Amino acid sequence: MDFITITMIDIVDIVVVALIMFYLYRVTRGTSAPSILSGILLIYLLWVVVRALNMELLSAILGHIIGVGVIALIVVFQPEIRRFLQHIGTRSNRRRLSFFGKLFEDSMHGDTLDYVAPLARACGDMSQTKTGALIVIQQENDLATIVESGVKIDALISDSLVKNLFFKNSPLHDGAVVINKGRIVAGKCVLPSTEKEVPLSFGMRHRAAMGVSDISDAVVVVVSEETGIISIVQNGNIKRGLTADGLRASLLRRLGGSGRRQA
Repeated sequence: MDFITITMIDIVDIVVVALIMFYLYRVTRGTSAPSILSGILLIYLLWVVVRALNMELLSAILGHIIGVGVIALIVVFQPEIRRFLQHIGTRSNRRRLSFFGKLFEDSMHGDTLDYVAPLARACGDMSQTKTGALIVIQQENDLATIVESGVKIDALISDSLVKNLFFKNSPLHDGAVVINKGRIVAGKCVLPSTEKEVPLSFGMRHRAAMGVSDISDAVVVVVSEETGIISIVQNGNIKRGLTADGLRASLLRRLGGSGRRQA
């Protein structure tokens, strides 16, 4: 039976495909994509077996289904494909800039993270008063589309300004504030809601925070209006129940700060 002959190249091929499938599963985890991908994989394996057995009619039918299915996959998995490509691009940029980042670490993070302390204090105060807040801190991925959906501000960050922006009677309180390079660049921004399955206790702010973290490397801070709980979201993962000090430490760690500066 010549069709079951396995060479070293075949083993490498299988391992590479397995790694790609595992990475795709990690990117699409929490959505309906893994179930759909499993069904597609079974159809493809059936097609391979049918071709090996020279069943021409069934092989032709399955071949046409797979051919049309490629176009359908692009449409159905557009958000996942975008996220997958963004992950690859982000990691590539980080590797390329890592050497220069180490050389200029002090100059890059000396003053740019001074805003973390007032931001954490503001979130702590809003937590006490149960004032809802949604703050997006841009990193490498461009958030121009999200910024354009809101009202441009371009202001230095202070705890008073942050609290005023999310004050219930403020015209900009409904939406997200976007921070870039240590400045508030926009308020009242519209964020995409996550397509993942999330707990029913999550409100629209948490869903929006996870949504923007699904498509970018942004760090998102959420203060619940119902409970006052402070949460931080990155790469689709959420950590809840932070204090003001805990939020500050987490932001410094996630944004690349050493924590040496205490403002």
